[in-house]
Amino acid sequence: MKKTARNSPQSSLRSDFEEIDISRLSEITEPLVSARLRNPNRPDPVSHVFTIMPNIDTESLLCHACETLASLNVMATDLACELEGSRRNVMLAIQQLAVLGELLVNRALDNLDPLGGGPEASPNR
Repeated sequence: MKKTARNSPQSSLRSDFEEIDISRLSEITEPLVSARLRNPNRPDPVSHVFTIMPNIDTESLLCHACETLASLNVMATDLACELEGSRRNVMLAIQQLAVLGELLVNRALDNLDPLGGGPEASPNR
C-alpha cells in the first residue's frame, strides 16, 4: 500500500478538503439564492462562464435548444442501455423528459413559422 508523506501536496489538499464544513455551504449560498428568488432583476450571483449573447434571435435559440435536447436524448438512451434495475428506470425517465423538452421546443419553432414558408424551412424540423 502506498503511503502519502505528511508534507506531500496530496495530503495538504486532503486536509483542506476535510476542513470544509459542508453544513456551512448552505448558510453561505442560501442568502444568495433566496435574494435572487425575491428579486429576479438582481444579477445572478453565479459565475458567468457560459453566456448567451443578448442579440440572438428566438428561432436560433430554439434551434440550438432543440439540438441540445436531441443530444441529451441520445446520451441518456445510451447510458440507460448500460444500466439495470431502478437506475435504468431513472435514466429512462430523464430521457423521456429530454424528448418532451425537444417536442415543446419544436412546437415553439412551428409557432414562430407556422407555414414553414421560409427558404430554409425543413419539413422535419
